[in-house]
Amino acid sequence: MKTLSSKYYGENGIHRVPLWRIAGFALNNSSTNLYMFAMSFVAYYLGGFVGVGTVVAGSFSMFMRIWDGVTDPFVGFMVDKTNGKFGKNRPFMIIGNVILLVTSFVLFHVTHLLPTAVRFPFFIVVSAIYYLGYTAQCVVTKSAQSCLTNDPKQRPLFAIFDGIYNTIIFAGLQIIVTKLAIKYGGFTADPKLFHDLWMIAAIASAICCAIAVFSIAPKDRNEFFGTGQAVKVTFKDYWEVLKNNRAIQMLVVSASTDKLTLSMKNNAVMMIVLIGTVAGNYAVNGTLTGMISIPTTILMMLGIGGLATRLGQRKAMLIGSWGGIITNVLLILLWLFGNPSSLHNGIQGDGAALNFGFFTIAYLALNIIFGGFTGITGNIVIPMTADCADYEVYRSGKYVPGLMGTLFSFVDKLISSFAPMLVSIAYAAIGFKETLPDVGVAYSDTLFYTTLALAYGTVIFGLGCNLVAMKFYPLTKEKMEEIQAEIASIKAKAANN
Repeated sequence: MKTLSSKYYGENGIHRVPLWRIAGFALNNSSTNLYMFAMSFVAYYLGGFVGVGTVVAGSFSMFMRIWDGVTDPFVGFMVDKTNGKFGKNRPFMIIGNVILLVTSFVLFHVTHLLPTAVRFPFFIVVSAIYYLGYTAQCVVTKSAQSCLTNDPKQRPLFAIFDGIYNTIIFAGLQIIVTKLAIKYGGFTADPKLFHDLWMIAAIASAICCAIAVFSIAPKDRNEFFGTGQAVKVTFKDYWEVLKNNRAIQMLVVSASTDKLTLSMKNNAVMMIVLIGTVAGNYAVNGTLTGMISIPTTILMMLGIGGLATRLGQRKAMLIGSWGGIITNVLLILLWLFGNPSSLHNGIQGDGAALNFGFFTIAYLALNIIFGGFTGITGNIVIPMTADCADYEVYRSGKYVPGLMGTLFSFVDKLISSFAPMLVSIAYAAIGFKETLPDVGVAYSDTLFYTTLALAYGTVIFGLGCNLVAMKFYPLTKEKMEEIQAEIASIKAKAANN
């Protein structure tokens, strides 16, 4: 092992990294998630300022996500081929973030100023470029996992930091967006809302990207890539991996269905209807989100720290899925048989005064528990992808983290891309053909039951798919120990030659 850096490598071939670098690199995912959150409101922008209907707006998001997935294999192939002065991963992080910054500005600041006839075609073309940048930066989040650390006790820690950041980002931005929606009279009244949202996302994303680039720098080197030996990669490897790597197959099934249904649940319309219309005061949504976020993060940290590092990532996924299913069933029952109007003390727009009766306490408790469980299932996926990459080195001798991550992302995005379209179709079917339900929409039983099914019923299905997939997922804690030992043996032989 004389050719390997003793600063990070142990005697058994396990290489580690200082904890702060794991924390710093996790911000690369936060960087792209900031833009993902901002783009989750694109249907409102398209409906309110570009002039397209509800189903078309929802379909646009689907087709752009498919385009995003289609570009994944090509970007992943480029990552696997890249190994220059600035490493394999950092160039794609920087280039991707610059593209996101420029194209997102154009989308939300230029489109609505153009003649009506060219607005939508213009939006499509710029969005296609936007998603190339999104793909470039996102690929690295997965591809760099295997070179960051291969210590089975360290690798899940990425998910803890990622979960903390995601909770802060999505909870914080949800609070901000709630205030913006009230300030501007909804999401379709004033395009200044999207300027404010873009500025927050763009500045925060650039800062996160810079920290992540600095954090991964010392590990973005050839000696930490697979067996430490250069491996020729061709497009034929994509089919070979997809056909024979059972681990990535099952992880794709698990994560893509999970993400599809959680994306539907997290669609802005769900809380607009449930909190704003059914409960009667959308202003309290930000307060609820803020109260849920910190306890959820703590539970997620304890779950990953206590389960994944001790029992392995597969068992952590199983436990998180069962917990999420049970809490979702209880949330459905709460909305059906509880008293949602007791959630607050005021009327629509009167502020965020919560009434801490049974419904409010039960709602908060169940959402905190649910968030803790799904924090495990959602965040553990990225380090599990690194396990799949190591499994491929063990299985075929090829180190193809870009290929592995993009194969995963392609199918994941292809399936999850249907989320906005399915939501749009569901609401169009009950009468919302021109635009999605906005703040102040009138109550109806049909609206309530449709939203309940989209927000909770679909999630139960997605988590159920996790249980089936994990039954056939081969990478147990014991198997990963065997894999790391074999890779260490290969490296030792290469170092002594």
